[in-house]
Amino acid sequence: MTALSLLAAAAPTRLDPLRLFLDADIVVQVVMAGLLLASVWVWMIIVSFSLRMGRLRSRTRDYESEFWQAESFDRFMSERGGKDIPSARVAQAAVGEWRRSTKTGVRDPEALRQRIAGGMDSQIALEADDIAERLNFLATVGSVAPFVGLFGTVWGIMNSFFQIGAQESSSLAVVAPGISEALFATAIGLFAAIPAVIAYNRFSHTVDRYEAQLQRFADKLNATFSRQLEAK
Repeated sequence: MTALSLLAAAAPTRLDPLRLFLDADIVVQVVMAGLLLASVWVWMIIVSFSLRMGRLRSRTRDYESEFWQAESFDRFMSERGGKDIPSARVAQAAVGEWRRSTKTGVRDPEALRQRIAGGMDSQIALEADDIAERLNFLATVGSVAPFVGLFGTVWGIMNSFFQIGAQESSSLAVVAPGISEALFATAIGLFAAIPAVIAYNRFSHTVDRYEAQLQRFADKLNATFSRQLEAK
């Protein structure tokens, strides 16, 4: 039996990701391990963010329904205003400004409207930033992971060419394992990047929709305060 036949007989019949990782160069292994950790963190963010937004939408819907049914905003905020809900904090910003400005009488109704609207807009921006804070990691992984995987691939291919020179043989049996390990790094990079990009785009749209919901709540509340000012 020739040496080529022996190599063919010893060659695996299917891809073994664990074997590809263990046989890879140490640099490629570090790249793979980093990408796998990034992928795990991406999926943790996806799951936690989905659960968080589900809870926020439900609690916000219930809070706003109770808020508009209240006979007195001041009493409602005193009793229920401390809830850990973005819309509650937006309402607190408006009611707090209303209380401070009307304590000694209203001299400039238009200036009060602007202060109330500005306070709510500022709070909405803070809430949106807080919700979207962890999404930056998804954007980073989505844009960087393919290039990190490509670095591992380039390094692995360079190592394969080194093996060609060291063994003075350019046969496929010599270079194929190293190239397979190198390409596996790119595959892991794509495995981390694709869900990160999809999740980032989807969650960014979710945050925008939730921010718009808070803005509608703020506009409605500002209109309510404007009517109270006109009635004075």
